[in-house]
Amino acid sequence: MTISRLAAIIGIGVDEMGNAADAANAAGDSSEMLRLENLDTDIAPPPDAIEATLSAVSRDNANSYLPFLGIHELRRAAAARVSDVAGISYDPETECIISAGGLSGILNVLLATLEPGDEVIITDPAYVGLLNRIRLAGGVPKLVPLLVIDGGWRLDLEALKSAASDRTRAVLTMSPSMPSGIVHTPEEWQAIADIVQLNDAWLIHDAAMERILFTDAPVFHPARLDGMAERTITIGSVSKEYRMIGWRVGWIVGPKKIINDISLVSLTNVACQVGIAMPGAAAALLSPNDGIAEATAEWKIRRDYILSELSDLPVVRPDGGWSLLIDTTALGMSPDVASKRLFDHGKIAATPMIGWGSEAIADRYLRFVFANEPVDRLADIRERLRVSWSV
Repeated sequence: MTISRLAAIIGIGVDEMGNAADAANAAGDSSEMLRLENLDTDIAPPPDAIEATLSAVSRDNANSYLPFLGIHELRRAAAARVSDVAGISYDPETECIISAGGLSGILNVLLATLEPGDEVIITDPAYVGLLNRIRLAGGVPKLVPLLVIDGGWRLDLEALKSAASDRTRAVLTMSPSMPSGIVHTPEEWQAIADIVQLNDAWLIHDAAMERILFTDAPVFHPARLDGMAERTITIGSVSKEYRMIGWRVGWIVGPKKIINDISLVSLTNVACQVGIAMPGAAAALLSPNDGIAEATAEWKIRRDYILSELSDLPVVRPDGGWSLLIDTTALGMSPDVASKRLFDHGKIAATPMIGWGSEAIADRYLRFVFANEPVDRLADIRERLRVSWSV
């Protein structure tokens, strides 16, 4: 019998698609399958990060539980990173802790801020791993639709207002978001801030992709808005921007009063971070050659290529991030059926968004991750879709 805290939690689908693609590759030519199912990337991490990690493997001080809240060099670097974009001076010793990856940090924040039954406002669609963590912490996700306007995503501001209630404890944001790639406008950020302040809530900001932008807009941090510094908790990681997925290192930065509670959760939930990974993460944050701009330019080329090749299909333009969505329901197929046809006939692994939000919105879409396949491998993507879907 399923215990109550797991009753509403579903699988993410990515693992199933990844396992199927791995099995297919093992049985045949591994070069045939386009891997669009998982948030991986083929672009290497910063050289400084690799060198620092290799050096750490042989050091005793990297093979230790201590310090429990993260090495001081990394805490200083992470606090400085968030301070720079937020326009606030965060103390690395009292307002920053290191987590075992960004999502571990988000769970710890949720566990430290939610009572059972508290509501967390989040977009529809959203990463199902975020939805599951809200539920695991005892919270209730309150979905706010993303609208397709002029070929891209916009937040439904009226629905945002309607989603708030006396149980609203937090708004969980990500910009650029995954899987949609929405980048919030100033108007949207102000509307979010208004909801947070009106309801005496927290803004839990997942900043994992904040610099992976395909627009001319600068990076914007919501703590810059009036009254939001004391209400904003920022979670970042080296996984996406720095291409360091396997390191499993993130950070949590926010007001001292809540960081104390999050520290207690962190010590109780995941006692410490990966010791041999933290020096590499610090090196990435401090490196003058982090490669983020160059990687983002390459990811934009891949995004633009797919948008061009699929311009006659209901693809929604992402303004940042690593993935884009196609509305297969508009083509007469549920995304799970579309995914299976692509896999069987087009040699494309892509994850359906069923459960990544509501049945009315998220369940319409199939996700293509463009961070892991170069343009020469994507060259026949339109033909693969035609063969699979006859469109």
